[in-house]
Amino acid sequence: SGQHRVPRATAQLLAPVGDPEKVICVGLNYHDHCQEQGAKVPKEPLIFSKFPSAITGPFDDIVHPQDTSELDWEVELAAVIGKRGRHIEEAAALEHVLGFTVANDVSARDWQMRRNGRQWLLGKTFDTFCPLGPAIVTREAVTDVHNLWIRCSVNGQRMQDSSTRHLIFGVPALVAWVSRFVTLVPGDVLLTGTPAGVGVFRKPPVFLKRGDEVQCEIEELGTICNRVV
Repeated sequence: SGQHRVPRATAQLLAPVGDPEKVICVGLNYHDHCQEQGAKVPKEPLIFSKFPSAITGPFDDIVHPQDTSELDWEVELAAVIGKRGRHIEEAAALEHVLGFTVANDVSARDWQMRRNGRQWLLGKTFDTFCPLGPAIVTREAVTDVHNLWIRCSVNGQRMQDSSTRHLIFGVPALVAWVSRFVTLVPGDVLLTGTPAGVGVFRKPPVFLKRGDEVQCEIEELGTICNRVV
């Protein structure tokens, strides 16, 4: 009716999925990201996870933990599951996807790469390490999810600028692969990996500091922007 609208500036936009059963992530899934670190292209998807408590809103703050000095950014395409399934065939995998959103897979590189036995979980799952949003764009509304530009800027400086066409494993392949091991349920979030341009592989490395502003954007899906505090 148009009679019950509030100005955007007066509303706090929350993450479009607040408490999923699972947040599933994929590492080394862009060809250019493999190249920037001299890593071999994986033959199978590299799967890890974040706890759902890492999720925060699209414009909320990222809390810089005292436990790390190597805080990094990773813009990612996230798929949101809409239909339950196990052992999903790749040809039918997109039928299980409700839609897509923008994510930042914030990472404490010291914990990811050197500490905790070099298992990735702790370095990836501090509170606020998964900004998500600004909305879920339904699958049918996205022209071609495997041909979208994907970018990240820090304090207005472009750090990542790539395309989802550089994904090694596309969304159907990832959904089918993960469903071999776990049952996917509505609301599960699948982060599909990040392209080249992360801070840790720059020469010299660049890490986030308190006061920095990180903007992640994907064509047709929108923009999230988070301040580091």
